[in-house]
Amino acid sequence: MATKEVTVESEDTGVEVRIIGDPVGKGLFATRDFKSGEVIFEERPLVSCQFLWNAAYGYLACDFCMRPLETAEENACRLTQNPQLTLPYPECCDTKKDAVVECPYCDASYCSRDCRESAWNQYHETLCLRSFMPDPSHPLVMLQEAWKQMHYPPETACIMLLARIIATVRQAADKEGATALFMQFCHRTVNEEEEIAHKLLGAEFHDQLEALRVMMEKGLGAPEVQHWLTPEGFRSLVALVGTNGQGIGTSPLSRWVRNCDALEISAAEREKLDQIVDDMYVQLEKEAGGFLNNEASGLYPLQSSCNHSCDPNAMPTFPYNNFHLVMTAVKDISAGDEICVSYLDECNLSRSRHSRITILRENYLFTCRCTKCEEQTGDPDVTSEEEMDEDEEEEDE
Repeated sequence: MATKEVTVESEDTGVEVRIIGDPVGKGLFATRDFKSGEVIFEERPLVSCQFLWNAAYGYLACDFCMRPLETAEENACRLTQNPQLTLPYPECCDTKKDAVVECPYCDASYCSRDCRESAWNQYHETLCLRSFMPDPSHPLVMLQEAWKQMHYPPETACIMLLARIIATVRQAADKEGATALFMQFCHRTVNEEEEIAHKLLGAEFHDQLEALRVMMEKGLGAPEVQHWLTPEGFRSLVALVGTNGQGIGTSPLSRWVRNCDALEISAAEREKLDQIVDDMYVQLEKEAGGFLNNEASGLYPLQSSCNHSCDPNAMPTFPYNNFHLVMTAVKDISAGDEICVSYLDECNLSRSRHSRITILRENYLFTCRCTKCEEQTGDPDVTSEEEMDEDEEEEDE
C-alpha cells in the first residue's frame, strides 16, 4: 500500500503510526529491528470495561484494571463446581485479597486503593450509582440490563465501555483534548456502521440502538458529549468500539499454573503436580468449557493501529494479568516493516483462505490481502468438510 503521510510517535518508541492506503487507513511500522520474542511496545488502554455477563456469572476482576480478585483456588472451585477442591503451592497465587477495596458508594471492587482512585478520577465519579441498592429504574441500571438482553455470550463488546468513554470526557479538565483521544480511532461510513451494529445486536438493531441511546442520554447527557448522543453520533460510537475494541483476558488460575511451572521441585513432586493440573483442566472443560477468564475489552491507540495479517509478525499479550498490553514480536521484524497481528484466533487462522476472508469480511468489513492470502489466491473457494457442515447447519436454521 502506498504511504501518503507519516505520523511519528512523540517518543522514540521504535514504532510509528502511518496514514496509508486508499481509502485512508492507519498502520503501525517498526523504526528499528525487533527479534522474535522481543517486546515491541507496552501500553495501557484509554478505557476498558469487563463484559457484563462475564461479571454477572461471578468472574471477579478489578473494576479498573481487570486484575483477578479471586484466588486461584477460589477460581478453580467455582469453575469446576467443586467446593472441596484444594490446590497445592498457594504461594504461587498472585491475588492479594488483603489489598481489595470497594467503592464506598456502590458495589464496584478494586484490586488496590490506587485503582479505586484512578477509576474515580477518570470516570467512576460520574457513573457511580451512589447506593448499595441501586434503583432498578435508574437509566444506567436499565442500560446494563437492556444490553445483557440484547447481547448474549459469547460477548464481544460492552455498552458500559461507551459509558466510560462519555464519562471520561465529562470528567476531563480538557474536554476537547479527551474527546480527541477517542476520535483518533478509525471511523466508518454510515453503511459500515450499520453493519457493525447489526453484527453486535442482530436484526432489530435500529430499535435496539435507539433504546440504548435514549437510556445513555438520560443517564449521561451533557453538552460536551451531545455529539455522541444523537442517533448518528451514537451509532458511530458503537461502531468505533465494535471495530477497535481489544479483548482482555485475566485469570488467577492460569497465573498459578504458570508460577507452578517455574517451581524447582523434585521429579516426583512435578509428576504429582502435573497430574493435579491435568485432572483440573479436564473438569474445567466439562463444567466451564472455554469460559475460563475474566473477559473485557479496551481501547488501545497503538494496538488499534496494527492491521491484520493471516501470517502475523506480532501478538498482543497480557503478562501482568491485568489490562496492561504487551505487544510481542513472533517473528524477526526489520526497520520499515509493518507490524501486523491476527484478528482471528488460532483455530480460525488455520482454516482455508476462503473461510478466513469470509470471517474477516463479516466481522471487520474488509477483504484480506495479506501475503498469505495472496499466495493462496489460486486455492479453490471451498471450505473444509467441517466448515461445509457448519454452513449447512446455518442454512437449515
